[in-house]
Amino acid sequence: MIFSFAATPEFDFMTYFARHIGATINDGLLVIPAELGNGYIRKLSFGPEFKITLHHYVLKEDLIIKRNTSGQGNELITIFFYSNEQTLGIAFDNDPNIQFSERDESAIQVTSNDLSSTIRFPAGHTIRYAVIAIMPSYLKTLLALNKLNSTIETITSPGHTFLYFENMTAETKLLLKNLSSVDMNDELSQFYMQIKVQELLYLLFQKLSKRESLTHQNINSADAARLLHIRNEVISDLSTPPVLPELAQIAAMSETKLKQLFKQAFGDTVYNYFQRARMEEAAFLLKQGKRSVAEVGYELGFTNLSHFSRLFEKHYGFTPKRYSSQA
Repeated sequence: MIFSFAATPEFDFMTYFARHIGATINDGLLVIPAELGNGYIRKLSFGPEFKITLHHYVLKEDLIIKRNTSGQGNELITIFFYSNEQTLGIAFDNDPNIQFSERDESAIQVTSNDLSSTIRFPAGHTIRYAVIAIMPSYLKTLLALNKLNSTIETITSPGHTFLYFENMTAETKLLLKNLSSVDMNDELSQFYMQIKVQELLYLLFQKLSKRESLTHQNINSADAARLLHIRNEVISDLSTPPVLPELAQIAAMSETKLKQLFKQAFGDTVYNYFQRARMEEAAFLLKQGKRSVAEVGYELGFTNLSHFSRLFEKHYGFTPKRYSSQA
């Protein structure tokens, strides 16, 4: 099943999606028809400039959502929270899908509404994600910051095309889970939800506010596709450090442009991003308890286990051995 739309500020996803699948909406709730699967989509509006849509369903066939550029510039900020455990594919500029899951460094995506994207949700898997749509001026008022770093300045100002990624922290995952379990029959549920969605924004922008200020470079859908492809190259083999000239050649960019756009989108240098992903994979493997510290270190390309231990302790505050014993 394919659903395609243009991301204009006035577009209401749920209304048009309901028509597309022959469903009805009651009090902001769309129940997935039994012949298509089970689950729901819920929309909550906190005014004309701020709303959230919660998706929770299992479908009998793949769902492909094509989000086309509005052609209107940055008049709407869209924030995606991919909180499903199963991977789902996202692509820009018709490039091959890049896989995402809640374990990814890129499980949260902040984008202007003038980038096109395609998301593929696999059939037979529980899909959980949330989308916040908010006007730049409203967000700027909500954040009430006296001094904005370049990232937040870009997001809250008109005329910019941007794409930023952040990881899904445990606190964010728990908050998203709680949002989907709120009893909407409670008279104060709307009020409660607005507070919690603002808390969700707080957790995200707390991280974005700590990013290094950089001169912003507008990107297009082709740039976004290349960045995701490079990110995939960087983390596809965590035993081998990335080689920047090779990545620049793959991206068809100069090394300078690649370094700048990668750090802008992901909040870190290519190498630091690789090292962080490496340490997170090490933590994941150690938690499973199926490999020794040495086996994990060698698997991730470390020939010097002391070096591995020092890096791991720097990231997590524990040596790999101690972390493994507590998992």
